[in-house]
Amino acid sequence: MTSLAQILGSMARADNSWTVTIPGTWMQGRTSYGGLSSAVAHHCATACVTDCPPLRSAQIAFAGPLAGDVTITAELLRRGRNTAFVETRTTSRDGTGLACNFIFMNPRVSTVEHNDISAPDFPPPPGKDDIRNGPPEFFTHHMDYPEKRLELGLGTPKLMQWHRLRERDGLDPITELLCVGDALPPSAMGLMTEPGNVSSMNWQVNMLTNTPQTKDGWWLLESETHHAHDGASSQYMTVYNSDRKPVMRAMQSVALFV
Repeated sequence: MTSLAQILGSMARADNSWTVTIPGTWMQGRTSYGGLSSAVAHHCATACVTDCPPLRSAQIAFAGPLAGDVTITAELLRRGRNTAFVETRTTSRDGTGLACNFIFMNPRVSTVEHNDISAPDFPPPPGKDDIRNGPPEFFTHHMDYPEKRLELGLGTPKLMQWHRLRERDGLDPITELLCVGDALPPSAMGLMTEPGNVSSMNWQVNMLTNTPQTKDGWWLLESETHHAHDGASSQYMTVYNSDRKPVMRAMQSVALFV
């Protein structure tokens, strides 16, 4: 099992371009798991900025499938006193598969403090006897989670579950969080009564802390579809740590083929 840290360590760099091979165990269908692709792109973005500030926001477009050997290019668009804007593009034999804009920002003093994100009512992280993993040919093989991730026919637009990476040593905490933060199926699948294909099209991520921390690697992932029509859905996503404090907020547009 090739871990995320091993993938990052195997990357070959030439100026602001990197090449790496996506292992088959990190796939979801015919493309790389989106959380992995995003985490790899974030790693490259930080590497091209001297004294890179923490990630504050990211715009991630899943433009096409990524598999096998891929190339990631990064360009520093602007560096200010507190912020850095970096654009990355990930390509494979089928062309561009991922396009990202990362915004890094140092903390600054502000008189504005506000938080209206309430903690969800959910059981604590599972014990070691209550976890399972996905099959070796699917990215969830690299994850721990407590139960089956999706049941069709439940008629719910909301999914919520604890997830963690099985191998986390040597990872930057934000890279780890980006990798695990997209692990839930699209929440519109909770409204499906029969199997069908879905595909995330974009991912808007806002970090709520510069130093995300949790106990034993567990993150509580929450996703809720608030609109679905004409073969597309829009969903809100939140990630909480083991103390149920929000650490990341996101929004995703998903294509529905059913």
